[in-house]
Amino acid sequence: MKKKKYNGLFSYVCDKGRVRITNEDQVKGFINSNGDVLLCVADGMGGHKKGDYASKEIVDTLGNDFRKKRAFLNSISGSIWLQNELRKINKNVFKLQDTNEDYRGMGSTICCAMLIKRKLIVVNAGDSRCYIVKDGKLGCLTHDDTYVNYLIDKGEITPSEALTHPKRHYITNAVGIFPSFSFDLKIYKYNGEKIFLCSDGLYNNVSFKDIEANLNSKNTPEDKVHSLVNLANYNGGSDNISCILWESNDD
Repeated sequence: MKKKKYNGLFSYVCDKGRVRITNEDQVKGFINSNGDVLLCVADGMGGHKKGDYASKEIVDTLGNDFRKKRAFLNSISGSIWLQNELRKINKNVFKLQDTNEDYRGMGSTICCAMLIKRKLIVVNAGDSRCYIVKDGKLGCLTHDDTYVNYLIDKGEITPSEALTHPKRHYITNAVGIFPSFSFDLKIYKYNGEKIFLCSDGLYNNVSFKDIEANLNSKNTPEDKVHSLVNLANYNGGSDNISCILWESNDD
């Protein structure tokens, strides 16, 4: 049976925004020798050098190890590899911030999408997001690990109330903040849909409707991600802004 190799393009942008002094986001895409695809967005926290280090360590380690992995047997083996990688990274980041005062309090969100043999594997911890465009409709595949989402799930506030809640930026899960690490992992069938990942600096400054319209435009992936970052900055640029878009050329 012929191995599936993905035919497509990805493009990404990482921007400081208009308010932050430094950029603690990291975003990259990778393709291994087997043609599998890995997309990553990480939003660091803990201040300059701390958040910077955490997000870079996560994305670089994932990318380097992914490119060394020649092949996955199937999506299950791919998901096991990804889980083991993230637990290893969490252990290393937590140990550093727990034992070195210079890195105390650092951590990072992580959102990953892997394409392996007609399957899409999505992993998330924190409030970075993964979207999919199916039949022209934008859908979010991740659930934010935030305090306001916890309150929404309990029925204590409404989604509209969450938009202005004073603790709306509090995240409840991230890499490196606890010695053990939990995350959401889901596997979907993949049929060539557009995959879009971003940090909260993008979706907090660009409406769902505008993201959908942009991703459905006839522009190139590179033009689309730059247009969205420019729009986020035009609307305030209140945080670091990162996004990556994958578009398949397969039928």
